[in-house]
Amino acid sequence: MESWEILLQQVINGVSLGAMYALLALGFTMVYGIIELINFAHFNIFMVGSFIAMWVMQLMGFTGQSHVLYGLPLTAMLVFVLCVTMVATGVLGALIERFGLRALRGVSGTAPMITTIGLSYILFNVILLGAGADTKNYSNPMPNIRWEFGDAVLHLRELILWGVSLVLMLALHYFVRRTKMGKAMQATAQDQEAARMVGVDVDRVVIITFFIGSALAGAAGVIFGLYYNYTNFGIGYTAGLRAFTAAVLGGIGNIPGAMLGGVLIGLIESLGGQYLAVRWTDVIIFSILVLVLVFRPTGLLGRASPTKS
Repeated sequence: MESWEILLQQVINGVSLGAMYALLALGFTMVYGIIELINFAHFNIFMVGSFIAMWVMQLMGFTGQSHVLYGLPLTAMLVFVLCVTMVATGVLGALIERFGLRALRGVSGTAPMITTIGLSYILFNVILLGAGADTKNYSNPMPNIRWEFGDAVLHLRELILWGVSLVLMLALHYFVRRTKMGKAMQATAQDQEAARMVGVDVDRVVIITFFIGSALAGAAGVIFGLYYNYTNFGIGYTAGLRAFTAAVLGGIGNIPGAMLGGVLIGLIESLGGQYLAVRWTDVIIFSILVLVLVFRPTGLLGRASPTKS
């Protein structure tokens, strides 16, 4: 394989990883932007989403590659799986906020963040005890359509995953910038008390933020399962840390920054594994995290927030 073909193949792989990390990073950045909380339960909401998608596919009879299922096109069935998974993980995130975190919203210090760690371990162990520790194989319903550029290969599966990720990111950007609820989110992020004074229902804004962020984590879980064709109870840890790094790199609290950070981390992982060594990938990624926090804590696209009174 020529050097340019190797580079192209790793760019394709990196963008695919980056799309998943970007969706996951958006959940981190949305919650932090609204209530300045790092939600570590987000790691395992992503993992739960991959299991929910797998179970829905099994219930629907996804086995092998098939263009039609129950008389409906494969595309429609995959959209259905994605929607069900996003709604389920969105509801899970909303329940976590309502019953696990709302009472701690006014508590200063690390108690809320530590609570999210505890909630994350609850999800982790529920799946571990309920589904088992063994790796679960996904069915692969995607048609084996591919395009070759020398020895570099681009699969239809990757194009679909890129398209789904891009549509979700653009939809989120439009929602936050153009809708009434999105403007309420921006107001709440700037100053909760001032937002309350002008009639914004802050509790509703926060729970919707958790719902949307967790739904995106569920979408990332679907992408993970379809891309790698497996899932297990431990996938949330590594992917979650890399997505968190992406959010910090782009500027935590900044939606375009999370998208950019996700793609950059995906490319760094792919290219670093190819040109250095796979075992050095985590060293590179988390060294970047440390350097960003030391030299540019606001991230690439973030800006320092004014001190709130």
